[in-house]
Amino acid sequence: MNEKARLESDIAALGPWFHNLRINGVQTAPDHFLGDYPSFKWAHFQQIVPEDLRGCSVLDIGCNAGFYSLEMKRRNAGRVVGIDSDPHYLRQAEFAARQIGEDIEFKLMSVYEVEKLKERFDLVLFMGVLYHLRHPLLALDLLHEHVVGGKMLFQCMQRGEEDVAALSENYDFFDTTIFEQRGFPKLYFVEERYAGDPTNWFIPNKAAVEAMLRSAGFVIRANPEPEVYLVEHGTRHPMAEPPPSLC
Repeated sequence: MNEKARLESDIAALGPWFHNLRINGVQTAPDHFLGDYPSFKWAHFQQIVPEDLRGCSVLDIGCNAGFYSLEMKRRNAGRVVGIDSDPHYLRQAEFAARQIGEDIEFKLMSVYEVEKLKERFDLVLFMGVLYHLRHPLLALDLLHEHVVGGKMLFQCMQRGEEDVAALSENYDFFDTTIFEQRGFPKLYFVEERYAGDPTNWFIPNKAAVEAMLRSAGFVIRANPEPEVYLVEHGTRHPMAEPPPSLC
């Protein structure tokens, strides 16, 4: 068996892959139902991340097979840590980084455990995770409290209207019409499955994404692609209590 055939065999043995990586000329998921994912998504907002991340620390939450972790290393990031709660994805990520020759630290960890890292990062990637969580606002509070030291690149699937209504700070108890207003923040709860995935729980509209980020203490700096935001660590809502320690 030649080198390429051996690599193809190893990649197949680690399947199925959700990230279509290119490992020494071999694609891991060339028939992905979304296309060349996540490369085609990254192409729409990669300009929001500095070309040179030299000296920056990066945390990739829900790293899957490591596509974004590898991209950060390609931009000269210093320490890159990828965490995921699925050991199958971490095996893929470790294999890909080893084959490509990148030094990335991978940990089996959920977003609810980020306090254990005891470190704030210059850049946190929180891509495609929020709607898989039973407790999405708690997750954002934990990120703000423990690991986001500077900026966070955030992406979340959105459904419903894309409008964002200009809302007042307060409404009368008997004013129920606001909840039907187009552009009011909404979270759609999925009791069973969406797209065949039982881990799709809360799917927000655009207004809800932005409201949740602000409520958790993040300042929105850019929205380079409909589902993607670059945010900075700011001041949490005055009524938001610090998240509980899970360590």
